[in-house]
Amino acid sequence: MAQNENNTRVGRRDGLMLLALASVLVYVLWNVEALSFLTYPLRLFVTYVHEAGHSIAALLTGGEVIGFRVNSDGSGLATTRGGSRVVILPAGYIGAAFFGAALFYLVNTTRAAKSIAIAVGVGLIGFSLFYAVPSDGVPVALFIGAGMGLLLIGVGWKATSGATLVLLNVLAIMTALNAVLDIIYLTRYTDVGLNTSSGFVRNDAVAFHEEVAGFLPPSVWAFLWAGVAIIMIAISVYYSVLRPLLRDTNDAVRGGASGLGSLDPRPKKRD
Repeated sequence: MAQNENNTRVGRRDGLMLLALASVLVYVLWNVEALSFLTYPLRLFVTYVHEAGHSIAALLTGGEVIGFRVNSDGSGLATTRGGSRVVILPAGYIGAAFFGAALFYLVNTTRAAKSIAIAVGVGLIGFSLFYAVPSDGVPVALFIGAGMGLLLIGVGWKATSGATLVLLNVLAIMTALNAVLDIIYLTRYTDVGLNTSSGFVRNDAVAFHEEVAGFLPPSVWAFLWAGVAIIMIAISVYYSVLRPLLRDTNDAVRGGASGLGSLDPRPKKRD
């Protein structure tokens, strides 16, 4: 029993260290253009989650999803009708942060990583079939959503629990930090927009500034969304990894202290 508890504490410690290292590496890879090829497939998946966030927000606020696309250059566009723009516009970054934080929490607090992978995979395939549309005639969003869905189902079915846990944690970190990773892009194109495969478009911060809340500049909204994303992942990390680790450490300290006085309860003989 003691050995199992020690293994659990070591596992949580390792998980926390890997999280910190992975976050730094992901940020560097995401923002160094010469290294972008290493994260290209994950970048497309994060764009998929981002556009799905806009789409789901439209549905939840009574709107309609015309469709969403992912472009080969990593950009994306969700086309919706109706719904609340107050909710829809930030939902790309905030929704991705929520998805990543929730996924991280679930895979690190349950023993059901393989089941979670299969469930997420099925959800991705179903959502893609309903709402993904081609970009320039190429169904990139469908390929990414269905492809990642099949990968997750295969990993959850055939891979080890450890390999499944690593993959899910990487996806969780990448999506949860979407707003943070894109902060350079959001602040760089706040005035003029950006030419993408979908044409000349505004980023979400500019659109929110122009349509909803013009009293703050787009760059401020971008930093606020990044802050919300950081808070979400911080809460997830605290309750799934850090808090249990601190509790285990305190229990071990208390147990060790109480054990020192009860090693040999027999009275000592006097000479």
